[in-house]
Amino acid sequence: MTTSTSSETPAPPAIVENGAESLRKFFQQPVMASFVAGGVAGAVSRTVVSPLERLKILFQVQSVGRNEYKMSVPKALAKMWRDEGWRGFMAGNGTNCIRIVPYSAVQFGAYNVYKRFFESEPGGPLDAYQRLLCGGLAGITSVTCTYPLDIVRTRLSIQSASFETLKREAGQKLPGMWGIMSSMYKNEGGFFALYRGIVPTVAGVAPYVGLNFMVYEMARTQFTREGNKDPSAVGKLAAGAVSGAVAQTCTYPFDVLRRRFQINTMSGMGYQYAGIGDAIRNIVKTEGVRGLYKGIVPNLLKVAPSMASSWLSFEMTRDFVMGKQRSNFL
Repeated sequence: MTTSTSSETPAPPAIVENGAESLRKFFQQPVMASFVAGGVAGAVSRTVVSPLERLKILFQVQSVGRNEYKMSVPKALAKMWRDEGWRGFMAGNGTNCIRIVPYSAVQFGAYNVYKRFFESEPGGPLDAYQRLLCGGLAGITSVTCTYPLDIVRTRLSIQSASFETLKREAGQKLPGMWGIMSSMYKNEGGFFALYRGIVPTVAGVAPYVGLNFMVYEMARTQFTREGNKDPSAVGKLAAGAVSGAVAQTCTYPFDVLRRRFQINTMSGMGYQYAGIGDAIRNIVKTEGVRGLYKGIVPNLLKVAPSMASSWLSFEMTRDFVMGKQRSNFL
């Protein structure tokens, strides 16, 4: 009598090969390739500029009368290093990477979904305004999906800073990502507390992402040598720096409003805004128009390397995943 051993028999090589081929083709689809490449790009770009990202937030949330970080960028970075060391430079970056990987992945993936509605044919080019619109929609989609992580990242970035009113007792352990999220949910209004400030965020993110996609494509063509399909790595870095600087400068006041609303109920920071209009009036009244641009210097200093490394990482990863399947940019 013969005993069946089918359960121990390995799958035929043809089946394994077909499965691997199917998986490879799945990730070679433009949306999936952009999703994966976007995640890699986000992690690389944010880690590169983590100290400047944190310094920007500290500048943004420092209200009138506080002078802890009222100094030049180099001196502020030096103070951060003296007070907190390397950990100060990277404060909030772990949460930021946890946030930015899905944020960037969803953004690039969603862009490839939305652009299909405007293509004259599959893979066809878009004009500047279509890229602006698709980028704006992609930005709204990505920020809505990942906003709770953004508000937690903001609080992680400032809770250990040497603001006089935020100093903790010696040896007191500061809460981590999940501790802050849990505390906000329990003590500040439940689910909606995790989305505080999302209105000015969406208002700023939509044009920012739209401008970023539109300007990058325009700048990319300017850095491509005649006869070549793509610019060099240096050209991609330059195009990314230009697109990031333009987009960030145009939408920066929305970023300041987002940070202020995210800490609106945080003890010791002194902000109590009734709404966006009230916030703008109070900032301009007490801090002048320059108050809407607090932190823009470290922000612009970080935008160039951030967006340059983001776009270069995105294109390199996408091209690696798609291989010869890639037919056109994005």
